[in-house]
Amino acid sequence: MKVSVVPIGNSKGIRLPKAILEQLNISDQVELEVENKQIILRPIIKAPREGWEEALQKMNTNQEDNLLIPETGIEKGFDWEW
Repeated sequence: MKVSVVPIGNSKGIRLPKAILEQLNISDQVELEVENKQIILRPIIKAPREGWEEALQKMNTNQEDNLLIPETGIEKGFDWEW
């Protein structure tokens, strides 16, 4: 498929057809590499919750992992009735 190189400000770019973007589930970013005089575009596939473990460890180290809403039902003297 041929696509045109078009001016975008002081740079140039290409337009990717909507069908291709949808087929590859690309919304706003791609990974770009230059290899053997070729431009390679790849969709960025992130795993769910990627980076969360490191972020939580950092929060714990900085003592920032406090509850935002106090726990309820655990007050002293509270008994469940069955």
